[in-house]
Amino acid sequence: MFSTFKTLMTGANRRAEAQVRQQYSIELIEEKIAQATDDLKSAKSTLVSLIQKERAEQRQIATLDTRIADLTARARAALTEGRDDLAEAAAAAIAEMENERSLRQDTRSRLEARIMRLRQSVETAHRRLIDLRQGAISARAVKGEHRAQASLGRSLNRQPMDEAAELIQEVLGQEDPFEASEILGEIETGLAPHSVADQLADAGFGAPLKSTATDVLSRLKTER
Repeated sequence: MFSTFKTLMTGANRRAEAQVRQQYSIELIEEKIAQATDDLKSAKSTLVSLIQKERAEQRQIATLDTRIADLTARARAALTEGRDDLAEAAAAAIAEMENERSLRQDTRSRLEARIMRLRQSVETAHRRLIDLRQGAISARAVKGEHRAQASLGRSLNRQPMDEAAELIQEVLGQEDPFEASEILGEIETGLAPHSVADQLADAGFGAPLKSTATDVLSRLKTER
């Protein structure tokens, strides 16, 4: 029972997460790009620091080279003059500086390797970040299009357009007030006294008040 409940909860959480990711996809993309930008900034700072250390080591090595060359020349001059004691002291100092130079050269070599790897990583990350930013622009455009289509779909299927259509039908279906007035006038005319006289005349009571086609035809025949 607990295992089943746990499975259902896991599935619900996964669906909820997928829905949130879809709903806030643009915001998530922008946040991930911001994080990647911060990481790239940090990597660049580290690269700058490594380059500075490598250059410092290079300056130290150059200084040691100069001092070793100078002290070597002085030791040779001392040997020429038979001052072996001074030559030995110089030799000890030269050996110490050569050892230091060797250590610094190893350090510089390691720094150069790290700099090369990190520089390549920074360049790759920079290019990828450019692609991501361009992709984000496209994603925002597509998301906006989807939202516009969804909004239009809701408008087509729901109230705004339906209400507009209903209002149009109501307006078009309204009775013409002028026509209604004319009809009312006809009704009023029908109720007038002379209308009753017409009805009596048509029924044969009294002379007809209106000329008919039969009257006109009879008159034409008598006039021949």
